[in-house]
Amino acid sequence: MQNDLFGDPPPPPAPPSPPPGPAPRKSLARVNAAPRDEALFALAAALPLRLRLGTSSWTYPGWAGLVWDAAYPDALLSKEGLTAYGQHPLMRTVSVDRSFYRPLTQDQYARYAAQVPDDFRFVVKAPSHVTDALVRGEDGRGLQPNPAFLDPALATQDFVAPALAGLGHKVGALVFQLSPMPRHLLHNLPLVLQRLRKLLLAQPALAPTAPDGVLALEVRDPEWLDPVFMPELAAVLRECGATWCLCLHAKMPRLADQLPLLRLLWPGPMVCRWNLNPLHGAYGYEDAQREYSPYDRIHDVDDETRALLVRTVAGVTGAGQNAFVTISNKAEGCAPLSVRALAEGLALR
Repeated sequence: MQNDLFGDPPPPPAPPSPPPGPAPRKSLARVNAAPRDEALFALAAALPLRLRLGTSSWTYPGWAGLVWDAAYPDALLSKEGLTAYGQHPLMRTVSVDRSFYRPLTQDQYARYAAQVPDDFRFVVKAPSHVTDALVRGEDGRGLQPNPAFLDPALATQDFVAPALAGLGHKVGALVFQLSPMPRHLLHNLPLVLQRLRKLLLAQPALAPTAPDGVLALEVRDPEWLDPVFMPELAAVLRECGATWCLCLHAKMPRLADQLPLLRLLWPGPMVCRWNLNPLHGAYGYEDAQREYSPYDRIHDVDDETRALLVRTVAGVTGAGQNAFVTISNKAEGCAPLSVRALAEGLALR
């Protein structure tokens, strides 16, 4: 047999490696924070102490590598993710949104408080059965008037009292977000404002338990910001020791058009919830959800909002007032990266 002058034939080439995919989901009983990033800790140290940045909720597997060390299941993040979230150096607050759909108990609030550092403060939404003028079906359509709308006793019982007892000094802003109201109420805002006044005045004082705590009003109807009505609104909020929650949502005027009301309430704290990029329109929440999921990167930078938020936060905290800013994934695509961008803008100042 003739020898092969070139040796044995080479083995077949190995198949190419598959492209890297998302981090595998973990099925452990605990959630671990992302590896320590010294640059984030240095950035956090450069921020005003009275500023608390954070996100709207924390149950997103797509934040793997940003907040978590892997992509955990949603259900596990809901139960156990807050501890890891609280270890992120920039996250010193969070918006608890689930309370809007069903009241939370004192024990549930206490469990949240036990999972975060001592200087963490919560932004919490009031349950909708107090803040929605309509009883709605599963599709969100109004079915009938809500007899519990702006009920002072119910607001105390189902919201302010359990939140204050459970969260203690970690109460930041307790937000009454009024859902879009029917036309006949929008045509009679002074009457609605007086009902709101009674509700706010009936709530227990926050300061003895939560010195940083404040009641805040958020709305989804631009009629509240009518220049003629605005001084009356500001007077009621000031009388009640409450403030305006800047609602950055496509249903509302842009931030620059809401700041005049904050000036009428000055001096006082700033509460801001950056909810939805205006690119998606007033009813574009589901579009943003579909386009931005799994919320692991920035999709649509809102430079105008970023720049004005930086200037406003710098002015508020520079004057010794608290600022609470929470950001939704639907604002730019990835709330933790939006938080970092704001922090970097503030650090540059």
